[in-house]
Amino acid sequence: MKPITQYNDYRQYMCDFYEERKRSSYFTWRKFASLAGFVSPTYLKLVCDGKTRLSKPGIAKVARAMGLEGFDYTYFALLVKFGNAKNDGEKEAALRELEHEARINKIHVVDADAFRYYENPACPTLREIVPLMPGATYGEIAAKIRSGITALEVRDLLQFLVKTELLKKNDDGTYEQTAKAIKSSKEAIPLTMRTMNKKMAELAVQSITNDPVEERNFSGVTMGVNKSTYDRIVNEIDAFRKKIISIANECQEIDQVYHLNLQMFPLTDKTEPQNSRRG
Repeated sequence: MKPITQYNDYRQYMCDFYEERKRSSYFTWRKFASLAGFVSPTYLKLVCDGKTRLSKPGIAKVARAMGLEGFDYTYFALLVKFGNAKNDGEKEAALRELEHEARINKIHVVDADAFRYYENPACPTLREIVPLMPGATYGEIAAKIRSGITALEVRDLLQFLVKTELLKKNDDGTYEQTAKAIKSSKEAIPLTMRTMNKKMAELAVQSITNDPVEERNFSGVTMGVNKSTYDRIVNEIDAFRKKIISIANECQEIDQVYHLNLQMFPLTDKTEPQNSRRG
């Protein structure tokens, strides 16, 4: 069984523990629940199936049943906090605690790097612009980034990008991308993407005021649609996004970094269909 630090879902860890024990001995969900001190023989099965949450008092019971101590126990408790979070703010706080504890214990947390990357718009911006500025100082790089960043922040973020292998630093001091695309686990994607989209949307608002109109393009349309029409439009947006990526990849002489936001969101709640109101 993998070390707990390679998990980002406490339910999956509990499931893997159960399957591991089941393979080596007679082990049932009833036995697991009893070992943890729960009266209900199905409670832990319901937790692992995502039908209920592991309660705060249950964390210590389950951790003890799985033999978790020290940092492993702390990590499991924070995984539960992350998995049970009700909103992005709580998830971010739990992930920060995980990263802090892991840093103290010199342990890598799966997806914490992805969160840090998308949390700060300067990270993807640096990853794109630094390879275009060979020999530039941290201050010169910082001066090119419109969102505002210091030379010290550039240095620290570049060290982070190299450490996480999102950039490669060559012997001559230049940087290059290790891959065109960046991937994180499917569990982390929703949180990291929402974080990045919020940050980039904030920069878009600033761009309306700060950037010359010839350097930006903003447009929008307000429309009435139903679910099937919405789905068709989303498919068209996805196809358009892929086409834009293809066009950008054809660019051989890059001289500037842009971000494209594609947004479609509801302005009202749903109304009843006209024909149902007539009845």
